[in-house]
Amino acid sequence: MSAPWVELSASEKDWSTADPDLLLQLLGRAQWIRSFEEYVLELAGQGLIHGPAHSSVGQEGGAVGSILPLRSDDFVNGSHRGHHQFIAKAVGHVLEPKRGALPEITPEVHEVFRRTLAEICGLADGFCRGRGGSMHLQWREAGAMGTNAIVGGGVPQAAGFAWNMKRAGTDAVSVTYFGDGAVNIGSVLETFNLAAAWKLPICFFIENNQYAVSTAVAKATAEARLSARGPGFGIPSWRVDGMDALAVHATMIEAVKHMREGNGPTIIEAEVYRYFHQNGAFPGSAFGYRDKAEEKQWRDRDPIDQLRAAVLERGILTAGEVSEAKAEVDRVMAGIGDTLLEPVKGGKPGQRRIRDDLWPDTSFVDVGVRGDLSELEGLRFEDQGDFSGELTDRRFIDVVSDVLARRMECDDRIVIMGEDVDGLKGGTNGATKRSLELFPDRVLGTPISENAFAGLGGGMALDGRFRPIVEFMYADFMWVAADQLFNQVAKARHMFGGHSAVPFVLRSKLAAGTGYGSQHSMDPAGVLTTAPGLRVVAPSTPFDYVGLMNTALACDDPVVVLEHVDLYTSTGTAPADDLDYHLPVGKAALRREGDDLTVISYLTMVGHCLEAIDQVPDLSVDLIDLRWLDRASLDWETIEASVKKTNRVLIVEQGAIGTSYGGWLADEIQRRLFDWLDAPIERVTGAEASPSISKVLERAAIAKTDEVAAALRAIAAE
Repeated sequence: MSAPWVELSASEKDWSTADPDLLLQLLGRAQWIRSFEEYVLELAGQGLIHGPAHSSVGQEGGAVGSILPLRSDDFVNGSHRGHHQFIAKAVGHVLEPKRGALPEITPEVHEVFRRTLAEICGLADGFCRGRGGSMHLQWREAGAMGTNAIVGGGVPQAAGFAWNMKRAGTDAVSVTYFGDGAVNIGSVLETFNLAAAWKLPICFFIENNQYAVSTAVAKATAEARLSARGPGFGIPSWRVDGMDALAVHATMIEAVKHMREGNGPTIIEAEVYRYFHQNGAFPGSAFGYRDKAEEKQWRDRDPIDQLRAAVLERGILTAGEVSEAKAEVDRVMAGIGDTLLEPVKGGKPGQRRIRDDLWPDTSFVDVGVRGDLSELEGLRFEDQGDFSGELTDRRFIDVVSDVLARRMECDDRIVIMGEDVDGLKGGTNGATKRSLELFPDRVLGTPISENAFAGLGGGMALDGRFRPIVEFMYADFMWVAADQLFNQVAKARHMFGGHSAVPFVLRSKLAAGTGYGSQHSMDPAGVLTTAPGLRVVAPSTPFDYVGLMNTALACDDPVVVLEHVDLYTSTGTAPADDLDYHLPVGKAALRREGDDLTVISYLTMVGHCLEAIDQVPDLSVDLIDLRWLDRASLDWETIEASVKKTNRVLIVEQGAIGTSYGGWLADEIQRRLFDWLDAPIERVTGAEASPSISKVLERAAIAKTDEVAAALRAIAAE
């Protein structure tokens, strides 16, 4: 059965019979947003807004009409142009409407205005402590889960909120707002498909404001009815006049009913119009991509004017009451501005600046990039040398499978998702074998859409009710999901003020040497560790895998767990049955001890280093297995102690030199320990090229035991 596509409009009868209290709420809240936005533009014009001021003036009808039917436990997120939706959701959370009257600017509403303006100005008292500014507004308590400067970037996360809502057994819904430009972005269309396949309670609300910056919709797509994409995914879809707040409200009522009843996602396309250019207070006609006649046609259908006319024609309010309501919010905004601004001493008449005492302290700049790990307090930490349980030899992949299932057994919030993880008796390598046997409903096979399911996992983690383990079948696929991994998951905690946990684990497989070629063989460590919000671990033994995965799943920061296929089939020391210990963040392992040279490596290359060291007995070597690779988690105590003893360093990795992890590590070591180095830091890496399919060219492109042994012999011969 095909999904319906409906065009909905409000008739004169609808307007004449609409609940007066509904019209009052729509009018009052729309006017609040309009006055707020006009004041923001005024400050921007005075140079008091650092960065863009993406105004939503003209689009208020879509915001208030769609958000009024929502509850506080319903979530919304949006785009860079999201002030109107944020304010509508935030005031809806704090406001108790009174019948027969316009909404009142209570102290709570005043506080929403004040903190939102403070955030847009980049001040410490903003909702994100000044870090989000105009484009990144979040107030979790109100269900406003964050606006987003990447076009379409928040859409997959909203699907994650919806998954959590459904799994938690609530009838709450998720609404994600984005513009006409985002409709043609792959991650958005991927999320349409995923949400429909999983019947998630998410509304994709398209604000079709006719232009993506200056490109008209008709120039960007052959199907200008953007909501018409919905039926192709099996999603019921509506198109509505977004300048008509009453029609938008009626449409959202229908969509919310559909979602709350468990029928899956919806799409609403609201045709709206931003009165001003992409950024600032000039109309589009000033830049030549619109004309004044077009702008007048839309302004003649202003959403607030329509609401004012309705309440006046029906005698619900007098003209004086309407005018006074507007004047009141204008006074409130001016008053809030007076608390944030002060005259410029010696400046021009009327010139003002932000008060110095309101800016964030500059010492706050890095606070909240990651958490303080206090969530790990009280856990049981044991390394192999002091392990209290029984040890035995086990296959690496069997340990992976067992510890994932054990954590799912102990924590019903943990969910695994990825391509084929629910098939092949445990995914492509068997990692989910035991989890599938015990918890098949929490092992989610996804479409081939890394951006969508990585972002969905990110949304799950931001919400916090569930803890996702996302699997990328190959590490190279991180480039497909780069926006969600680097722009969203890695930055979210810091960007939204430093207080939002992101308990997200990504398992990523490395496959150099398996013949899978250039697009399935990279070592991503050097790239992943450039993102300060990510913690990165690289287990080289079955014992370490258990402890590191347990810590990753207890951590409230996003953690990438790197795995190498060469290790999967290997056998090593592992716990016989105790899978509940942890390895501490930032603790390396010293695999060999010596006096002549410090060798630093990770993952499968640790084993190759051990083989090479045995081949060069003339050299006495400290071998450090880093385990934790990210800058914040490196074990500098172990590295420094070794370098101060040996005075020489060799960094060993398998992958291509262009994406090398060792490059920045070498730089950091020489910065910290230059006085203890008797020779330049040396490195073993792969070639410049990515591995090829040809067996001999692939071997030439990567490092293994032979390359390490050659480097050791050269050092020993000096």
